Amino acid sequence: GVKNTLYKCTSDKWTIGVGRNLEDVGLSEEEIDFLLLNDIIRTKDMMDSYLPWHTDLDEVRQEALINFVFNVGIGTAQKFKNAMTSLEEGDYDAAAEHMLDSAWARQVGDRAIEITDMIKTGEYQ
Repeated sequence: GVKNTLYKCTSDKWTIGVGRNLEDVGLSEEEIDFLLLNDIIRTKDMMDSYLPWHTDLDEVRQEALINFVFNVGIGTAQKFKNAMTSLEEGDYDAAAEHMLDSAWARQVGDRAIEITDMIKTGEYQ
């Protein structure tokens, strides 16, 4: 059969799909890239539905927001009301400050700095 979530096989190994033993076989670089591309597409689709204004942002800020939403999920991103409002209004400094003033920023450290620097400057870090 096919299982789209992790399960323990009869040998007590973490497995997925049609018997892919993730503990012993793992994933190739190509498979990891394929998964990431699909995750980015799924994240963008969610943003199109819940944060439709994201397409008005420049490319760098869109990618920063994709990174953030991918990391926290769309539900949590929507809870960053002040940050999302500031971002939508083009107040990038305020958006970054609101994001940095959160448990998320304290938990992810450098990732938060990279994302918020991209939001503030509109430049890749």
